Amino acid sequence: MTLTKDELLALVRKGARSMSWQEKLRLTVLLSLPAMVAQISSVAMQIIDAAMLGHLGTKESATVGLVSTTIWLFGGLCSAFAAGFSVQVAHHVGAEDLRGARNIIRQGIFTGLVFSLALSLIGLFIAPYLPIWLGADADICAGASEYFTIVAFALPVLEINMLAAGSLRCSGNIKVPSFLNALMCVLDVAFNYLFIFVFHMGTAGAAYGTLVAYAITMILMLYFMSVRDQQLRFALDTELAGHWDWSRYIPSKRTLLKACTIGSPISLERGVMCGAQIAITGIIAPLGSVALAANTFGINIESLCYMPGYGISEAATTLVGQSLGARRKDLMRSFAWISMGLGMSIMALMGVLMGVFAPEMMQMVTTDMEVVELGTEVLRIEAWAEPMFAASIVAYGVFVGSGKTLVPSIMNLASIWVVRLTLALILAPSMGLRGVWIAMCAELCWRGIAFLFRLSRRSWSNISMEETRGIPTPAEKEEHEELIKTETIYENY
Repeated sequence: MTLTKDELLALVRKGARSMSWQEKLRLTVLLSLPAMVAQISSVAMQIIDAAMLGHLGTKESATVGLVSTTIWLFGGLCSAFAAGFSVQVAHHVGAEDLRGARNIIRQGIFTGLVFSLALSLIGLFIAPYLPIWLGADADICAGASEYFTIVAFALPVLEINMLAAGSLRCSGNIKVPSFLNALMCVLDVAFNYLFIFVFHMGTAGAAYGTLVAYAITMILMLYFMSVRDQQLRFALDTELAGHWDWSRYIPSKRTLLKACTIGSPISLERGVMCGAQIAITGIIAPLGSVALAANTFGINIESLCYMPGYGISEAATTLVGQSLGARRKDLMRSFAWISMGLGMSIMALMGVLMGVFAPEMMQMVTTDMEVVELGTEVLRIEAWAEPMFAASIVAYGVFVGSGKTLVPSIMNLASIWVVRLTLALILAPSMGLRGVWIAMCAELCWRGIAFLFRLSRRSWSNISMEETRGIPTPAEKEEHEELIKTETIYENY
């Protein structure tokens, strides 16, 4: 008899019996497939923006490409912040403490709004100066500043969307966030066309289209999480306690400390890594608009190859996180290696496809043949790195699920700053954009090997008392729920 996804997840949480290798693989695939669709949809949005602007001209493409790494920096900080709470949701769901998981989400919403608003203000402040700092030509500075300003306004919407989607995924509900992210891609196409070609708003139109698509998706994501989801809907707590308690939105010291422990290394890593990518953009910018456009299109197209890896990484985070909450380190290790094998296999295949069809992929996003030729060359360089890139992506998701993010974050930082940036500085003067992508390929291969070595060490899966503090055992959860029912009966009386 073939078990469903929910039945397999129940085996992880309750430990009624041991899982077979086939069941673990099936569960990993069932969680990975919708997550891969969501990740590919996210990248498709970027490619849609780039393709629509590419048909306007190389200047418009270079305008967006100039600030893209800084946008990734701000988006990465939002993603890291959301991870600090959503991973805790996985731990509580794994321990079958659904009430605790819902309280984590409430606290994340309040804290996330405060954090993202502060980040948005920083973005608005630096927007006029950013293109100048990056050494861009004067004719694209105004457009780049305007584009970045609109993106900065969208950060609170992005933060809450990430938190709701991450919480749903970590609870085991992969289909809803995946479907909504695919819908967001469709909305992005529609609104981009409207703002860019009907209202003739150029690069600003692409930003506005993405903002509206994000806002609609965020509203739907919050609705399905807090109203419709059978495990996370907030009404369950109102039914249990008999009243609505706004104090649940105020973050507790324990939740904040754990969110900082998980999220701070990720935030630091994303910030410093994007800082390195911004520095690399500074290396590329003087090479001219063709190199800048080819780099932007190349990164967007390559994203289609490594997004399946990020989808599998999200599944690994969910499975490892719930296994930790259930206090089953045997499952943590099994899911880690099954996810690793799946990720490396799929991304190796994607690398082959990217190498073969690189010219056709480039022609989909630009009509400038000089950009197509250069982009094809750099994509074929990068194709060799895809399996090792998968190793680093999936392993990092495993470590996030286990709550041990400090060492992997340091590994990422050291790799991109010491290996990639150094090689790019050496190779770019003589080889141009090709040298920068050779440096990227070498660094990703090195990083993958380092993460495989780290995963082979069993220390990452050790579960300490500190890591499970605040996550109740089944007996503690049952006792706590009985106490709440008793208090409710007394209050009603």
